Parts: sequence; structure tokens; C-alpha cells
Amino acid sequence: MNNQIKDQECCPRFDPTLWDGKTFDWSNKKFIKDKVFTLFYMPINFGQAMIRSVKKIEEAGTKMLEGMVLSEHTSKWNMDIYLAVDREVPGAENVTLGGKFLSKVYEGNFKDTGIWLKDFENYIKSKSITVKKTYMWYTTCPKCAKKYGKNYVVIVGQIE
Repeated sequence: MNNQIKDQECCPRFDPTLWDGKTFDWSNKKFIKDKVFTLFYMPINFGQAMIRSVKKIEEAGTKMLEGMVLSEHTSKWNMDIYLAVDREVPGAENVTLGGKFLSKVYEGNFKDTGIWLKDFENYIKSKSITVKKTYMWYTTCPKCAKKYGKNYVVIVGQIE
């Protein structure tokens, strides 16, 4: 089994202080994009999409950056995932994100996602900021969340 796929079961430890309440600028940050089928927002083939994407990354000799995989629910039936990479990946859908972003870190069970999104919305309103698009970053796989005793999720909002 290749290293990055094996490493998915051993995610790097996440430091929430680097992302909680931070504003940052991305200039042409590179990602590859894939799709995940969801059933009423619950991912069905997330693991398969990750294996498929990581294989393309490894075959290209490219590196994933920060273990970052952003998720964007586009409907009850689809979620787009964006894997941060250091350069374009042949055979993958390459996209770049740029602009100003604001992130906030949450910790807990995924069932609290609705609560986190509402809190993020209030957080944005308290700063009088408008969000163009919202992404979720699930920082560890379930096995590593259990191993570390923390399940951090970062909400990343592209702001104006």
C-alpha cells in the first residue's frame, strides 16, 4: 500500500491555534477536485474518492499540503472535495482558490455540524463580514480522531 493512503489512517496531529479565528489570504492555492455522492448530506463514497485522488497525487509525484481536504456540500446528493497540493496533477481536475478567508475551529461529534454552522454564521455576522462560500475541513479520519481524543473540524469561509 502506498504511503499517503496508509497515512490516511495516521493523520498528522492538528494544532487548532493555527486556524481558530484566523484570517488569511490565498493567492492561487492549488487543489485537485473530486466528487462524493451524499445521501441527505451524509457522504457515501468519501473513502473511495480519497483513494482515487491520492493515487493521482502520488502517481504525479505531487505532495498533499497540510493534509488539507476541504469539503463543499453542493446539494443533498453531492459534496465536492478539494485536496491541497503543491502543483498541478495530470489527470485530475485542477482548481485554484484565491482571496481572503476566515476560519474557525470546532471540536466534537459530526452530529454537531449544524450547531457549528450556525455558530460560524453568528461569528461572521458579529464581524460584519459577508461569506461568499463555506468549506468544511475534517482534519482527521475517524480512527485518528479516536486515537488523539479530539475531532477537530475547521469551517473556512471565503470572505469579501
